Amino acid sequence: MRPGLWQILIVVAIIAILFGAKKIPELARSIGKAKGEFKKGLVEGEQEEAKSEEAQAKAEEPAKELA
Repeated sequence: MRPGLWQILIVVAIIAILFGAKKIPELARSIGKAKGEFKKGLVEGEQEEAKSEEAQAKAEEPAKELA
């Protein structure tokens, strides 16, 4: 289910009350940085996994030729 307009407005109002109008841009910036770091970590993890699988396949290749 997608949140409705009123639900979004209520959440925004609660955030504004809790953190204050001056802290909201700082909070949004930190959330954006965290999201970017998370995506970067996922990409790096996938690249490392692909490299290790490739290295493992190359290591198994000579053993298959000898058999």
